Amino acid sequence: MKKLAIGVIAVAAMVCFSSVFIVDEGQKGIVVQFGKVKRVESGEPRLYEPGLHFKVPLIDQVRKMDARIQTLEGQADRFVTSEKKDLIIDSYVKWKIEDFSKYYLATGGGNKIQAEDLLKRKINNGLRSEIGNRTIKDIVSGERSTVMEDALMKMARSSELGIKVVDVRIKQINLPVEVSNSIYQRMRAERTAVAREHRSQGREQAEILRADIDRKVTVMIADAESNARQLRGEGDAEAARIYADSYKKDPEFFSFVRSMEAYRKSFAGGNDLMVLKPDSEFFRYLKSPQGSQP
Repeated sequence: MKKLAIGVIAVAAMVCFSSVFIVDEGQKGIVVQFGKVKRVESGEPRLYEPGLHFKVPLIDQVRKMDARIQTLEGQADRFVTSEKKDLIIDSYVKWKIEDFSKYYLATGGGNKIQAEDLLKRKINNGLRSEIGNRTIKDIVSGERSTVMEDALMKMARSSELGIKVVDVRIKQINLPVEVSNSIYQRMRAERTAVAREHRSQGREQAEILRADIDRKVTVMIADAESNARQLRGEGDAEAARIYADSYKKDPEFFSFVRSMEAYRKSFAGGNDLMVLKPDSEFFRYLKSPQGSQP
C-alpha cells in the first residue's frame, strides 16, 4: 500500500507538472490539440500572455512565439528600373506576428526561418514591382520614401502569413560592378579631357605672360643702356670740360701730369722694351735741366 501511495503521488506530481507552463516576457503562446489550434468560444485562437498557465496534460501542446518586433536583413539583391537599368539594393524589414494561429499554420509550426524566407520573397516582389515603375533618378533622389510606402501598403494587404510588416527601408543603393566600372571610365575620360583643356589654356596663358615679361625686360634694358650711355656721355663731356679748364689755367702743369701718367703706365710692367730717340718729346720731363748732367 505504501508503494502504491508513493506511485500515485508521483503520477499526480507528474500530471500537475505537465499541466503547468510558463510564457516568458516578450512571448505569447498558443495551445495545439491534436494538430489544431485551441480556440475560445468566439472562434479566435486562445492566446496566452506572459506568466504561469495551465493546460490539459498529454493532450495540449504549447507553442511559444516571439511577440516582439523582428528585423529581417538579407543579402543585397538586383532590381531593374523602368529604364532597364540594374541596381543593387540592400534593404531591411521590421515585422511582427499579428495572427499567431495563422502564423503557426503558414510557417509549419511557427518556424521563424521559414517565415522570414516567405516574407523576404514577398518583400522582394513588392520592391521589384515598385522599382520597376521608376527611374534611377526617382529612386535615388526624391521618391525613395514613396517606394517604401507603396511596398509597405502592398505588404499590409497581404496577411496570409499572419505577419504585419511594420516598416521597409532601403539601406544602400549601388550600381552593379560592371556598370560602375563603365561609369567610372567615362567619368575619368571626361575629367581627363577637361584637365587636358585646362593645361592647354594654362600653357597658352603662360606663353602670353612670358612674352609680355620678355618685352618689358627688353624695354627696361634698352632704357637702362640708353640712360647709361647718356650719363656716360655727360660724364665724359664734364671731364673734358674740367680738363680743358685746367689746361687753360696752367698748360705746363697739365702737360706734366699727363706725362707722369704716361710714364706710370709705360713702365708699370718692368719688362717692357721701348725703342725711342733720346731727344724724343716723350722723355721731355726725364731730361736734366739745361746745363746739368743727365
